[in-house]
Amino acid sequence: MPFLVTGDITTHYALEGPEDAPVLLLANSLGTSFLVWDPVMEVLTRQFRVLRYDKRGHGLSDATPLPDETAGYSIAALAQDALALLNGLGIDKVHLCGLSIGGMIAQHLAAASPERVARLVLCDTAAVIGPASVWNERIAGIRRDGLAAIAPGVMARWFTEGFRARVPHVVRGYVNMVARTSLEGYLGCAMAVRDADLTDGDRTIAAPTLVVVGEQDPATPFASAQALAALIPGARLATIPDCSHIPCVEQPESLLRQIVPHLCD
Repeated sequence: MPFLVTGDITTHYALEGPEDAPVLLLANSLGTSFLVWDPVMEVLTRQFRVLRYDKRGHGLSDATPLPDETAGYSIAALAQDALALLNGLGIDKVHLCGLSIGGMIAQHLAAASPERVARLVLCDTAAVIGPASVWNERIAGIRRDGLAAIAPGVMARWFTEGFRARVPHVVRGYVNMVARTSLEGYLGCAMAVRDADLTDGDRTIAAPTLVVVGEQDPATPFASAQALAALIPGARLATIPDCSHIPCVEQPESLLRQIVPHLCD
């Protein structure tokens, strides 16, 4: 298990695939470790040197204390963590694929450091994921009852009803993943999403961009993906049928059919 000191935290990461292949950085969603990408790794590592990492407060990476009950991390700071990882590993330029909050991190990184991003994939994400009142209600519930109390309900946003019925043991594993996330890490990242508006930066993104959304995603629905694609110059929009918020788990083959041609174009 490789670890690297990146700024004020130690980051857990994995780097897999041919050493001479283009590097693809994967940034995952709120409440998940980088293991969420496992179902797409066999295919991706045939063509890419794939870098996965646990963002601040998730998986085996460090969490840092929150300044107070109203302030969390920021998308800018989380993007800086990703950039520090690239710098620490001596990686100059990557293809970048982000899911949900990982997609927000990817948006910020592509806008702020365009020289570091070759091609961009934004999965089930948006420039703004709100409203703030929904996040405040969730944060208050977590502070009161803990992550284990909200984890089963999260699954209804992450996966379609059919998927949850077919593979309840898989869904149970993701319940555990959410429940065992660091409290500071989850809350800090939840507040980062709540407070983020990436609209202005998105208008400046130069990397060829693909926006992908699950057809049944209630968290970042088609309309928000459509709005995101409209913001980014030249971006393309693709939908994945019979899929909710985590396509790399629910529909990995369909996701790969979208992202691999875009990254290889």
